[in-house]
Amino acid sequence: MASEDVKTGESAVSTIVNLAEEAKLAREGVKGPSYAVLSICKSLVAGGVAGGVSRTAVAPLERLKILLQVQNPHNIKYNGTVQGLKYIWRTEGFRGLFKGNGTNCARIVPNSAVKFFSYEQASKGILWYYQQQTGNEDAQLTPLLRLGAGACAGIIAMSATYPMDMVRGRLTVQTEKSPYQYRGMFHALSTVLREEGPRALYKGWLPSVIGWFRMWVSTLLSGTIGQTVAYPLDVIRRRMQMVGWSNAASVITGDGRSKAPLEYRGMIDAFRKTVRHEGFRALYKGLVPNSVKVVPSIAIAFVTYEQVKDILGVEIRISD
Repeated sequence: MASEDVKTGESAVSTIVNLAEEAKLAREGVKGPSYAVLSICKSLVAGGVAGGVSRTAVAPLERLKILLQVQNPHNIKYNGTVQGLKYIWRTEGFRGLFKGNGTNCARIVPNSAVKFFSYEQASKGILWYYQQQTGNEDAQLTPLLRLGAGACAGIIAMSATYPMDMVRGRLTVQTEKSPYQYRGMFHALSTVLREEGPRALYKGWLPSVIGWFRMWVSTLLSGTIGQTVAYPLDVIRRRMQMVGWSNAASVITGDGRSKAPLEYRGMIDAFRKTVRHEGFRALYKGLVPNSVKVVPSIAIAFVTYEQVKDILGVEIRISD
């Protein structure tokens, strides 16, 4: 009887220990992923807010840059950074300085989400391939390979949100004198889709990808050099985005006085016609306001990101 009681007791203890271990593992299994998801969400929210705040802070300079890039050379309205900002204020008021900013901010959260996911997947794929090639299963990504993963993620994220960037360009360019007004991002997307077809949403995509990749590589040497080298591609991208817009804004048509050449057969043709009609300097229109906005934009984004992370961190700890 005693031996049976001992066996029964040991069995009961064993069962309790096993149940305790299973409960612990279950808790850890639930806790780990939940914290991982929470961390990802916190980073995405912080990044989205930081991007929105920084983009909004420099929105007037961003709009002026685009207006300078696409304006009709025969009817100059915007001639320099200070004069351009004053002209917008005088003709369109305070709200005119922020045209297209809503669409620009709307790109940030999905762009950040896609970029984060793409970077994680690209890093895993590159690491697996690198380990297979080296025969070392403990190998880690080198800085160069991480840069490659970042480049892939950036291109994927940019491509995923490019239609919003395309209509942002048009929303930014239209003025009060434009014969046809896009009422907002979704109206612009549906209008372009209906009148010009799905491919129109990706006009200027190729120079955008090439420009982004060149700037990414050049930035390794110098941020200023990278921007200067890639900037002409940004100008061409914006001009290609305007092609097919039957009721183009007055800034492009020159109030009907002399229309700028809006028909491009492709990126090379756009380069050729821009240089032929306006000279080589036209490829750098808007470079000054673009350069001016870089430092404050990065600084504001960094400070905002850290502040939002701290706020979310405090709230999360309290809720836990």
